[in-house]
Amino acid sequence: MSERARLGVDIGGTFTDVALEFGARRWTAKVLTTTSAPEDGVIEAIEAVTGAAEVSLAEAALIVHGTTLATNALIERKGAVTALITTEGFRDSVEMGTESRFEQYDIFMDKPTPLVPRRRRFPVRERMNARGRVLVPLDEAAVEALVPALDAAGVESVAVGFLHGYVNSDHERRVRDILAARRPDLAITLSSEVSPEMREYERLSTACANAYVQPLMARYLGNLEQRLRRRGFAGPLFMMLSGGGIATLETARRFPVRLVESGPAGGAIFASHIAARLGLDRVLSFDMGGTTAKICLIDDGRPRTARDFEVARVYRFLKGSGLPIRVPVTEMVEIGAGGGSIARLDQLGRIAVGPDSAGAEPGPACYGRGGVEPTVTDADLALGRIDPAAFSGGRLALDRDAATAALERAIGSPLGASVVEAAFGVGEMVDEGMANAARVHAIESGKTLAERTLIAFGGAAPLHAARLAARLGIARVVVPADAGVGSAVGFLRAPVAYEIARGFRQRLGHLDRDAVNRVLAAMRDEAHAIVAAGAPDTRRDETRAAYMRYIGQGHEIAVPLPARPLREGDGAAIRAAFEQAYAALYGRAIPDVDIEILSWVVTVSAATETPMPPGAAGEPHRPEPVARRPVFDPASGETLETAVHQRPGLRPGAVIAGPALIAEDETTTVVPPAFEAAIAADGTIVLTRSGAGETS
Repeated sequence: MSERARLGVDIGGTFTDVALEFGARRWTAKVLTTTSAPEDGVIEAIEAVTGAAEVSLAEAALIVHGTTLATNALIERKGAVTALITTEGFRDSVEMGTESRFEQYDIFMDKPTPLVPRRRRFPVRERMNARGRVLVPLDEAAVEALVPALDAAGVESVAVGFLHGYVNSDHERRVRDILAARRPDLAITLSSEVSPEMREYERLSTACANAYVQPLMARYLGNLEQRLRRRGFAGPLFMMLSGGGIATLETARRFPVRLVESGPAGGAIFASHIAARLGLDRVLSFDMGGTTAKICLIDDGRPRTARDFEVARVYRFLKGSGLPIRVPVTEMVEIGAGGGSIARLDQLGRIAVGPDSAGAEPGPACYGRGGVEPTVTDADLALGRIDPAAFSGGRLALDRDAATAALERAIGSPLGASVVEAAFGVGEMVDEGMANAARVHAIESGKTLAERTLIAFGGAAPLHAARLAARLGIARVVVPADAGVGSAVGFLRAPVAYEIARGFRQRLGHLDRDAVNRVLAAMRDEAHAIVAAGAPDTRRDETRAAYMRYIGQGHEIAVPLPARPLREGDGAAIRAAFEQAYAALYGRAIPDVDIEILSWVVTVSAATETPMPPGAAGEPHRPEPVARRPVFDPASGETLETAVHQRPGLRPGAVIAGPALIAEDETTTVVPPAFEAAIAADGTIVLTRSGAGETS
């Protein structure tokens, strides 16, 4: 058994989820996140699943872990005291940014505050040109002189980012050597290692973010590893990366900024695996937990990926108002619409939901842990969608009276509405917010939604999935087994993988193949070494890409490259691939304009098995419900007597007409009157909507 028992651990803003797999069997647990000491919740959930599976932690082969701790530290500004050492004359680059305005007509616009204040940004005399040639040697005496200033400021972590350091990292590495010799315990991040690409603001912002969270994450990961080892765990502890792969603990300690979107990335991997197993080539992944909702487009079994994203946005979810992070990431839209999102009336007396969340402490009003403001979970409880005695497998009994009191006080009474009407309003606002986010994301990606299948997971998603699908014109919804802990399960589907990017500017018309091949070979060797540390005996796959643009343009697009050294004649094939990708995005290619390549990307991953299809479901049959209860139906505006089924008791082939509820320990699937649910051979719930033209 020790060869096959594996655990996935996901820390969210509200819940900590754990999935344990042994062969074809799986055990799961969902507990409240212990914000002050997250490792406590992890150990509690692990002990719950190992106890249920009757195995010891010593028998586990590996653990794959994803967490929001780095994200929360950046958002809440609870990271280390950080300093930035940069080129003389460029001290204010992280504050000036790109000098663009994300709110063009708001004269009171607030820009994101840099993680490192000006008093802890230290300029040093040095200079390189864009080709990496030294123009001004590094003033090493000035670096030595900074040590007392760092000590006086109580600095715990330092980011080093010099102009054009992505081309030649000699000066950055020399600064690290000098500081490490004087202060061995100081955490040091080099921009040339964490984000070795052009665009100074984004590179320095990424380096500062990595330095800001590095001591926090190193302490947490160290504490967690020690507690796991004391309980007998002897296998590797892998960390989920934002780009969809997993890496060793040492890599995570060096580059914790790569963990910022690790939880959502696990969810996208989970949805991709389900899509591949069911043969779905166009999917909309919908992950709604306790704090946020994440929506991701998945085509041909692969989620979309990107090279950059933003955290800690000042203007809710307005692009450009956050801190840019330039690392590989699974591309998705994330909004503050989770079960714990707080509902209120805005200044115009309208119902507004989120982005702030009640989290795990104090949690929604119905948790009975001190929360007094109404949340989406309180609304779902008041509408009859949740059984208060069976929430989280009965481990957390909900207080319906507290939920209705909070809704009445904050929304119902001021609007002159009943509690059910107030709860209905909260649900409609959160569903429309998610639908609008999905529409905008699809339009920006040049995609459509109506022909897709919605895959719903996360504790709150199955409660809202059918209503969201109807708003988007989607006719089919899939709720996989163990949907309530989907990200934790997704961690166990992710390959050991690592992506490396390097800035190396080349004109396609004058491509220096030998120089490019040397750069790609070095990147390949580095990525293979990292993957080999986590999967030493596994076949590895490699992909390559170049980020390209027409000369004179400001942004580039990704173009795949052959996973081998470039040869004579490859330039024409690369140009054709670029023009095809460019035309797909912008409608046409531009003739007679040279193309330049700014960055090169190499991704190495351990090979994974192709998922097996679920097989035939068996004879259709209509099971009897275990109970009935009144549930408010938003489409009709009426409270309907609704059949309640327990998911573990449903056999493949079961067909359930709406209105119905399908309950399980971690979540409940709502089947509206316009939908019919069928249980597939592997226990997946497939909801099909009649009247595909209805969108309300």
